[in-house]
Amino acid sequence: MSKKYSVDLYYLWWLIIGCVGITLIYLLSPILTPFLLAAVIAYICNPLVTHMAVRKIPRTMGTILVMLLLLSLSAALVLIMVPLFEKEASRLVIKIPAYLEMLGGGVIPWLESHLGVNLNPDIDMLKHAMTEHWQSAGGVAAKILPSLTSGGIAVVEFLMNLLLVPVVLFYMLRDWELLIQQIDGMIPRYWYKQVSQLTRETDRILAQFLRGQLSVILLMSICYITGLWLAGLEFALPIGLLAGILVFVPYLGMIVGLMLATFAAMMQFHEWGCVIPVWVVFAIGQLLEGMVITPWLVGDRVGLHPVVVIFSLLAFGQLFGFFGILLALPVSAVLLVWLRHIRQQYLESNLYN
Repeated sequence: MSKKYSVDLYYLWWLIIGCVGITLIYLLSPILTPFLLAAVIAYICNPLVTHMAVRKIPRTMGTILVMLLLLSLSAALVLIMVPLFEKEASRLVIKIPAYLEMLGGGVIPWLESHLGVNLNPDIDMLKHAMTEHWQSAGGVAAKILPSLTSGGIAVVEFLMNLLLVPVVLFYMLRDWELLIQQIDGMIPRYWYKQVSQLTRETDRILAQFLRGQLSVILLMSICYITGLWLAGLEFALPIGLLAGILVFVPYLGMIVGLMLATFAAMMQFHEWGCVIPVWVVFAIGQLLEGMVITPWLVGDRVGLHPVVVIFSLLAFGQLFGFFGILLALPVSAVLLVWLRHIRQQYLESNLYN
């Protein structure tokens, strides 16, 4: 067999493997979610377990300690954040009548005088209706929920996946090195050099992306919460936290946070002059994220285009549900590395030339 046909057959095998892999992912997507999420968490936490193993702590014990640490952090976050959000929600409910008064006395007259929009809402009726509906929300939900069969099944499926994640995570963390050795031993020796190079680059990019993105979310949440608190905004905590968490989608965190903060500031201060510090906070935050924090912690090597990010979130959300949104960006970063290698191989192939 000539060298030309040998190389073409080599690429054909890679194409077949890729098609089979994509088909399996599509067919098994309903059950793959907890395994993929556990694999991502295990990848992030494996260096800590490995460090413990170097310190003569067995991997089983190290895995248990790391999982207890993750559980403690999650519980602490819930115990801290839930009361704060409950407090902010209660304050919002108390202020709703005042907001409606401002709507009727300031915003609607301004719209009518400047834009010619004729609005005549009954503010008292709105306040009365909102109060009644808020008090009876629990009873309405209790009547509606039994009829939502499909929604109940989805909730059960979500909880089952959530309970399966720690089980899969334990075995993946404990046997991570063994799994890597077994996969390494199954790679055909003819492909071993190229696969090893691809794996090393994927590992470098994924580690840089995941750990860097988590750091960006943490720092931006702190920046937004602190800035909005200094600006005197009452709802600085929930708005700043939401804006910080959404920074993994380009511009989404800034846009959503800016809209919510502007609305909250107008309802609180009743004048545009007091909204300017809120805008300054988001402007500074966007500059810090784009020019300092993200290039420093994540770098430019991942190179996910905003359109690719949005498509990845929608596609993975469609395939894997809520967990798919969490998995979209790290998996896309890995696929980007592979696509770069495929493109390079294609440009050097006989088919292209």
